[in-house]
Amino acid sequence: MEPEDCPRGHGLLDCPLSYVSGTSNVDVIAVGSTMSRSRAETPWYREGLEFSCTRCGACCTGAPGYVWVSADEIEQLAKFRDESVDAFSSRYVRQVGDHYSLIERPGGDCIFWDREAGCTVYPARPVQCRTWPFWPENVETPEDWRHVRAICPGSGKGRLYSAEEIVESIGMVRQ
Repeated sequence: MEPEDCPRGHGLLDCPLSYVSGTSNVDVIAVGSTMSRSRAETPWYREGLEFSCTRCGACCTGAPGYVWVSADEIEQLAKFRDESVDAFSSRYVRQVGDHYSLIERPGGDCIFWDREAGCTVYPARPVQCRTWPFWPENVETPEDWRHVRAICPGSGKGRLYSAEEIVESIGMVRQ
C-alpha cells in the first residue's frame, strides 16, 4: 500500500501518521496534539493502564510498516551507533513523501531487531517506539486495549501509567 492510498483510520504501522486522523475518542491532528478536551478529562482509562516492556519484539516484528523518524532522531540513532548521519541515513532510512522512516528487513521486522539481542538501539529508539503501546488506535476503546494485551505480553502488567501520561504519549506521536 502506498502512503497516498492509506484510508482514514488505518494503524500507524500501515499508513503515515499524516493519514491517521481523528476518531471518536482520539484526535491526532499535529505534533503535540492530545485528546479532545472533553475526552481527555474522562478517558475510559482514567484509572491508568499498566505496561512494562518485556523486550519480546512483538511490536518490532511482523507486517511491514513505517517507523517514523525525525532528523533529530536520525542524528541520535547515528550517534548511538557511532556512525555519521549520512552513513546511517543511507543505510537505514528511507524517505516516504515528506517524512522519513527506518527501513525494515524482508517480512517487516525492524532493521534494528535482533532475535537474540532484542532491540539493538533500545536506549536511542525513536519516539514511535518509546510511546508503544500508548498509540491512539491502541487506547481508543477498551476493545482496542484488549487487542493490544493479546499481542503484547507487557501490556496490562507492570508499571501503572496515569491517564495524563497516556495522553502525553499520544501527543508525542507525530504526523
